[in-house]
Amino acid sequence: MRIVALAGGIGGARFLRGLKDVLAPGDEITVVGNTGDDIHLFGLKVCPDLDTVMYTLGGGIHEEQGWGRADETWSVKDEMKAYGVGPEWFGLGDRDFATHIVRTQMLAAGYPLSAVTEALCDRWQPGVRLLPMSDDRVETHVRITDEQGPRVVHFQEYWVRLHAAVDAEAIIPVGADTAKPAPGVLEAIATADVILLPPSNPVVSIGTILAVPGIRGAVAASPAPVVGLSPIIGGAPVRGMADKVLAAVGVEAAADAVALHYGADLLDGWLVDTADEALVGAVEAAGIACRAIPLLMTDTAATAAMAREALALAELVRR
Repeated sequence: MRIVALAGGIGGARFLRGLKDVLAPGDEITVVGNTGDDIHLFGLKVCPDLDTVMYTLGGGIHEEQGWGRADETWSVKDEMKAYGVGPEWFGLGDRDFATHIVRTQMLAAGYPLSAVTEALCDRWQPGVRLLPMSDDRVETHVRITDEQGPRVVHFQEYWVRLHAAVDAEAIIPVGADTAKPAPGVLEAIATADVILLPPSNPVVSIGTILAVPGIRGAVAASPAPVVGLSPIIGGAPVRGMADKVLAAVGVEAAADAVALHYGADLLDGWLVDTADEALVGAVEAAGIACRAIPLLMTDTAATAAMAREALALAELVRR
């Protein structure tokens, strides 16, 4: 079985770890990773979502944080601060710096991001084929109004420095409209047996992937069933501040509203948490098969059960 998953950072990475646990020998996973969160810091190209997937599946993630490296040290960050060089609000540990240095050197030598990601994964052996959504530069920006007036900031500044404390007025995937899918992305989608949308942020993670011309159309046109899992439980994000960016695109922070945001032209099936069982009917009325199951990824076993249910729903809607 060939599975394609469109994934953001922590939620996507943890779901993929559970998915790997339920696959049979010979099954293959291709992950199309969000690069809209990418940012240049200290002269280095940082790819937070790609790295979170790579570290999580490769056994190097800081489990409590869900991002960054385990057993991290912060000497370089401390030295940068001593020199008065920022930004201080974005933390890169010493081990993490090494990944970004290697990536930046390879990019400067002319290798595309997809080839660089493959090379980095040679070390980590994540057990999936990890593809960036595009080799082209795409960055998600957020329009806000704060004490400085109306302005646009990089998504990382909005999320990490400002903690989404001000309303997001618009989400702008800069460069997405002219970007091309990375090599292998459309081919993987076209030949998939199942396409999954993990419980990643539907606007700035999966939404940004779908904003790259050709990707949404390929998913919608695929003969494979497309099944998503709600990142919203009981009207609130499971993790992070997804409600802030959902509001910016006019979508209620509710499990059924997110399914309708993706649309019946894209989704064949949708899983909501048991707390949202009352919303199943609204999703199915839109032409999307829906089931209510436990969706909290409390441990690997619970996550594997979620993945198993997603694959079961895919088989049901395939018939």
